[in-house]
Amino acid sequence: MTVNEQTLHSLYEDMVKWRRHLHQHPELSFQEFETSRMIADLLEEWGLEVRRGVAGTGIVAKLAGRLPGRTIALRADIDALAIQDAKDSPYRSSVSGVMHACGHDGHTAQMLAVARYYSLHVEETAGTRLFIFQPAEEVLPGGAIRMVEEGVLEGVDAIYGIHLWSPLPYGTAVTRPGPFMATPDEFEIEIIGKGGHGGLPHESRDALVTGASLVMALQTIVARNVNPLEAAVLSVGRMAAGSANNVIAGSCKLSGTVRSFNKEMRSLVRQRMEEIVRHTCEMHGCEYKMSYFEGYPPVVNDEAEARRVLRIIADVLPETASGPCEQIMAGEDFSYYLQEKPGCFFFVGAGKPDGYSPPHHHPLFDIEEKAMLHSARLLIAVANDSAADME
Repeated sequence: MTVNEQTLHSLYEDMVKWRRHLHQHPELSFQEFETSRMIADLLEEWGLEVRRGVAGTGIVAKLAGRLPGRTIALRADIDALAIQDAKDSPYRSSVSGVMHACGHDGHTAQMLAVARYYSLHVEETAGTRLFIFQPAEEVLPGGAIRMVEEGVLEGVDAIYGIHLWSPLPYGTAVTRPGPFMATPDEFEIEIIGKGGHGGLPHESRDALVTGASLVMALQTIVARNVNPLEAAVLSVGRMAAGSANNVIAGSCKLSGTVRSFNKEMRSLVRQRMEEIVRHTCEMHGCEYKMSYFEGYPPVVNDEAEARRVLRIIADVLPETASGPCEQIMAGEDFSYYLQEKPGCFFFVGAGKPDGYSPPHHHPLFDIEEKAMLHSARLLIAVANDSAADME
């Protein structure tokens, strides 16, 4: 079954309408009540078998084709972020402090279009399609693990997902076999010193100076403990200390993220962090509390399924197909699905043609909406190819 371009293009206006509605009405993780209702109502209207309330606010819908074939799952995430939308656009978020700053509104809209497409072509569809609309990709422990625990992958032969990616130019799509995206761990460190007068530092134990030393010392882990041929990132993203310009800070809080692709690297970085934090604080006469939170597993694409996706990308986007891409240090809880079933996660370029594309999780984030057509086309082509693979 080839992709019916006429049907696909006829759905573009609806895709844009759905995406902009969701962008104007974003909902945070596990609070996607109206988003979930909209999705389920549309799917039921089109005749799909719909299961509501999965993992809280998730939706799973099934469509059985009339021809024999495998069961293929497709996943979209539906949650927004706690970021103030700073765009000047007619579809700017109407919810203060909440916006779709990562493209999940586009993911939802394009998946709805794919579901609608199959409902219009059920007679020539081989196998079964399972549409997973997952809540809470943006917060640990994430919605995917709960979806898996509630049995959404039972009977599934393969699963695929797409992320619209603004750093990639419109008209491109990329993935790679094996490790693709990193595990996004988080940490928090509280340094406990002794505050005092800024003119009498000898009577204090400066938590801010200790924190500054610690930020610099932590950077040596990747620089001097990690094999240069392997990948890891340690970033301190937040440091808070002090109350006035003439007061020695009695406490300092640091938080950040660690990214890696395997258990050994994660263990090495965490061990060295704990050693460096302990010795740095001891050196400055301070105490500390450290919390380390393990994030999603790395996204590891099935070798055969990634090759399938790369082949189809080359067919659908021959002018920009580039073969396997580099690993990406962002994280994704799609990894939980890939631990259970063969599949592939891939990126579709959604950068603006004018070259100005603020990064994900930025207050000015937006996508090139025509990229949703490429995403829908690729999802349909991949699912059709996989469903017909009966060997």
